[in-house]
Amino acid sequence: MNNKLLSLLGIARRAGRISLGFDAVVDSVHGGQCKLLLLANNLSERTKRAIVRTADDSKVKTVFLDIPMEELGASVGKLTGIISVNDQGFADKMITLCNG
Repeated sequence: MNNKLLSLLGIARRAGRISLGFDAVVDSVHGGQCKLLLLANNLSERTKRAIVRTADDSKVKTVFLDIPMEELGASVGKLTGIISVNDQGFADKMITLCNG
């Protein structure tokens, strides 16, 4: 699962369909672009609480990954623990990979 998900994240990044980092993700959620929120397993509790509250208010699906920030960063080219998937097709496939 992890390898396929990380590969798909890299493809989504190159396609310009994800937002990375707290501020960009919050803007994506508030702008209605975010279809799926992905969080690394070693994200700080304070950041996790803040972003989950924002996602819950906007009814955005949130997935807590069993992947550390370092691996997520390696797949998308930037160290980050928060990723907004802004394309429904990519979001659907990632949800399938996370549940399968």
